[in-house]
Amino acid sequence: MTAAAHTFAHTLRIYWEDTDAGGVVFYANYLKFFERARTEWLRSLGFGQEALRCETGAIFIVSETRVRYLRPARLDDQLTVTVDVRHAGQASMTVAQVAWRGEERLAEGDIRIGCVDAQSFRPRRIPEPLLKVMDSYMGRGT
Repeated sequence: MTAAAHTFAHTLRIYWEDTDAGGVVFYANYLKFFERARTEWLRSLGFGQEALRCETGAIFIVSETRVRYLRPARLDDQLTVTVDVRHAGQASMTVAQVAWRGEERLAEGDIRIGCVDAQSFRPRRIPEPLLKVMDSYMGRGT
């Protein structure tokens, strides 16, 4: 797996519940795996999503996805799911994500995520402390 220095990686195992009758991961579950990896990425930066909601009123919603399925994952496989921020704006970000089995690329996606107010669901700025960390994470500095 070739990854940039700022790429986050999360490891997970494929369970029976993740597969279809043929023992292959059900295609929609890759979106769940991507979500888990993004959640753990935020946590690694010091921002649990529930704490972020309670402290700032901000939540993240997925506004667009594009996923390409390349090879099947199967029961008991161990996957590494990566998160690579491609763009971080004031109220949204775009991340590239890949599900790997060892060196083998299984699925890849581009996910656009918006920041909204938890009460009104109207767009809002990403909380400043998180923007600063993301800028540093992406090597942009502030």
